[in-house]
Amino acid sequence: MAVIIRGRTLSIPILQGGMGVGVSLDRLAGAVAACGGMGTISTAACGFDEPDYAQNPNGANLRALARQVRRAREAARGVGMVAVNAMVATTQYADSVRTALRAGVDAVVSGAGLPRDLPAIAAEVPESGAALAPVVSSGRAAALICKLWDRHYQRVPDFVVLEGPLAGGHLGFSREEALAAQRGRLKPLSTLLHEVLEALAPFREKYRRDIPVFVAGGVKDGGEMRRCMDQGAAGAQFATRFIATEECDASPAYKRVLLNARREDITIVQSPVGLPGRALRSPLIERVEQGIQPAIDRCIQCLVPCGRKTAPYCISKALVAAVRGDWENGLFFCGANAGEVTVLSTVREQIEQIMNEWRAAI
Repeated sequence: MAVIIRGRTLSIPILQGGMGVGVSLDRLAGAVAACGGMGTISTAACGFDEPDYAQNPNGANLRALARQVRRAREAARGVGMVAVNAMVATTQYADSVRTALRAGVDAVVSGAGLPRDLPAIAAEVPESGAALAPVVSSGRAAALICKLWDRHYQRVPDFVVLEGPLAGGHLGFSREEALAAQRGRLKPLSTLLHEVLEALAPFREKYRRDIPVFVAGGVKDGGEMRRCMDQGAAGAQFATRFIATEECDASPAYKRVLLNARREDITIVQSPVGLPGRALRSPLIERVEQGIQPAIDRCIQCLVPCGRKTAPYCISKALVAAVRGDWENGLFFCGANAGEVTVLSTVREQIEQIMNEWRAAI
């Protein structure tokens, strides 16, 4: 059951997905790692609570990120792994990766774009030795990244996160595909897993080592994790259910919103990033759909494909409002199974529940 990743051991095959802004920072990531899993800090606007964030968002983000990585590693006490999730679509992508590596992070997980240059960025901090992993949505994407890394950097991913169309937040699928998946009319995660494993096979053979694949997006319990592991997955990534923990870095008001959510409250939105995303139908989303959301008054240029004149709303501002529990103005990302999370617990209790479900499915 243990998974070895670049010489480090996960005693339980569980990854906690990165959730921004401010939902998964050092408290949540450190608690998951301390239980033997991989806890993940989201680098997205992670310095939003710094006193100088409004005047110096870039400096605030990097300063906060370094501190959060160190704190999470202290909380982990040498158990499990601490990772960061760095979105390629952010303007601070490379700087965030460098900062996390210098702070001693164990792994960098990268999605929301093609992380073709991630090995080159990591090579700038050679003392790190951190594991590098792309987030993919298909076998084709996994093969493309492996080919690029193999050709240009003579390496392949240390592990891969396969995120299906039922995930929360930004998706590597079209709006139509995400909606079809919610109705059970798209390729199941098991099919995507088979395609990714096939795509990785020649690179496993060439480098004579395993490339563990963790499934994500719609894996609602340990039973589903077990079925995916029987089909070749190394484990699973969970995100939304970790919001309902005492250690989650989001405000109590944010947690109450998620705990009170029903399946019919979940919708697919168009993010200013240019990607579809799964979130709760909040008043912000309704205003955007009706064309009455006020124009953006200030842009901190946090995303590459976003602009003050074209974006329907400021995603950073909306995510900060959400993490503070502002229902009227927040963007509340969540997975397709958010309606089934109804009880607040601890990280250890969540992990024990997942593993008990895993054992019961044997």
